[in-house]
Amino acid sequence: MSSVIAATRFSVLDRSRTREGRPVGEALRDTVRFARDVERLGYHRLWVSEHHGVPGVAGSAPTVLAAAVAAATRTIRVGTGGVMLPNHQPLVVAEQFGVLESLFPGRIDMGLGRSVGFTDGVRRALGRDKGDAEDFAAQLEELLGWFRGTSPTGVRARPSEGLTVPPFVLAMGEGATIAARAGLPMVIGDLRDREKMLRGVDLYRERFRPSPWASEPYVVISGTIAVAATPEEARRLLIPEAWSMAYSRTRGTFPPLPPAERVEASAMTAKERGLYESGLAGQLAGTEEEVAHGLETVLKETGAQEVLVTTSTYDRAALLDSYRRLARIAGLSPA
Repeated sequence: MSSVIAATRFSVLDRSRTREGRPVGEALRDTVRFARDVERLGYHRLWVSEHHGVPGVAGSAPTVLAAAVAAATRTIRVGTGGVMLPNHQPLVVAEQFGVLESLFPGRIDMGLGRSVGFTDGVRRALGRDKGDAEDFAAQLEELLGWFRGTSPTGVRARPSEGLTVPPFVLAMGEGATIAARAGLPMVIGDLRDREKMLRGVDLYRERFRPSPWASEPYVVISGTIAVAATPEEARRLLIPEAWSMAYSRTRGTFPPLPPAERVEASAMTAKERGLYESGLAGQLAGTEEEVAHGLETVLKETGAQEVLVTTSTYDRAALLDSYRRLARIAGLSPA
């Protein structure tokens, strides 16, 4: 096994993707079960996401889901990838993570993003608009202040004040600069656009300022990784998500995952076909040997300390097998 891969942490972001013909709530229960599976395989963390009004994603309340995941597991770190800070008051976010850390001490991460909703309708329902994302740096500073007890309001965040909940910044847009100036770990994707990722990593390291939260840069790269017995089987793992992305970009809504065989039998317009093929291209997918080689390359290029794997597919058994094979590549220690 490569020494570069062996020195890297491997973690999971499960977005609670819904599946065609299955109840929405099942996706949340799948996430909790999956957390136990990846804990046994030796993954470092499992994070959940925040999406509102999206048919293809059941996870709309990440701190609630994180509590269920943490209660169902014993050792794996649990967090969010991420809570979209512009959607919430920083005090409320601090309180939620303070409760999580108090219930599950030493196991909670606070991943934070700056998105304000997928559509205009969702933003109106949340009482937000696109401009609220511009205040992310100030919102982040306020949030961290509640943990340090430095809020100028005289209000004390309970039970958060004095607790240490590791914060991470999702590097969307200006996120790399914001993470660097705040002295926080950064999560950046995706693996397909390597040049853009490398620019973000370089910018982050160049502008990083040590803080009470991190004394040096910490880079988490995120993206899809699919591992199977053959390249063809690995590619089939990618098909449901690639089709859902193509559908969303041509029809304006992100749908549940379809079975791969239904996608392969579907007629597509030229535009859909182009987007679909683009979604399949450039992913880190293949046999264990092929993926190990690709991983070693990207880790050497980025110098990342951690990989956050974001793979979703319709076939849950094949998905778990992919993570099992990846754990073997990474030399993870099963529980």
